[in-house]
Amino acid sequence: MAKQTDTLAVETRSDAGSTAARALRHAGKIPGILFGHGEPSTPVSVETRAFEELLHAGKRHHLLTITVDGGAKDTVLIRELQRDPISRRVIHADLQRVGKSEAINTTVPVTVTGVAAGVREFGGVLDLVTHELEINGPADQIPEHVEVDVSSLGIRDHLTAAEVPLPKGFTLVTAPEAIIASVEPPRVEEAATAPASAEEVPTVAETEAGA
Repeated sequence: MAKQTDTLAVETRSDAGSTAARALRHAGKIPGILFGHGEPSTPVSVETRAFEELLHAGKRHHLLTITVDGGAKDTVLIRELQRDPISRRVIHADLQRVGKSEAINTTVPVTVTGVAAGVREFGGVLDLVTHELEINGPADQIPEHVEVDVSSLGIRDHLTAAEVPLPKGFTLVTAPEAIIASVEPPRVEEAATAPASAEEVPTVAETEAGA
C-alpha cells in the first residue's frame, strides 16, 4: 500500500556553522540540508515540533511534500538524521529531492508475523537479526514495512533477505544471503564454574601481593 504524502514547511537559511545551528535550535528549529536532482545543496531549517510530530507518527520513510519559503513545492525523503547523544532529539536533517515516481534506494522496517514452529513446539527463541531492508522502487509507493512470516521456522532454521516478499515494482538491494530471522535452541543456564583450587596459578594481583 502506498504511503500518504505529508507536508512540511522548509525555510532557507544564509547563516552556516555551529553557532548559527545552535541559535536555530534555541529558536525551536532544526537545521538541515536540501539536496538532489543536480541542484546545489541548500541550507534549510524546519520547525522542530512539526518535524518531530512526523517522526513520532512513524513517517520517517514517507515521501514528503515541502514548501520552500512559503512558495515553491518539492517532494523529498528524509535521508539522514543526526541526534543528540544524550537527549536523542534531532539536531540536523538531510532532505533529498525525489520525484514521486522516481526509482530510489531506501530502507524499510521488517515486521515479523506468525509464531515459529521451533518456538511454539520446542521452546526455542526467535532472533530477529536484521530489522531493516534496503530496497529499490518508486518513491511514491514505498511500503510502511515489509512482512516476513516465520511460522515455518524450526530450531536452527533461518530466513534470508531473498525470501522476504517485496511489493510489485520493488527489488532487493540488501545482500540476498543476509539472515533476517532465525530460531535458536532454548537457552539453558550454564553450570556454575567450580572455584579455583589452591594449586592453580595465582592471578597477577595475587602474585604482586605475595611479592
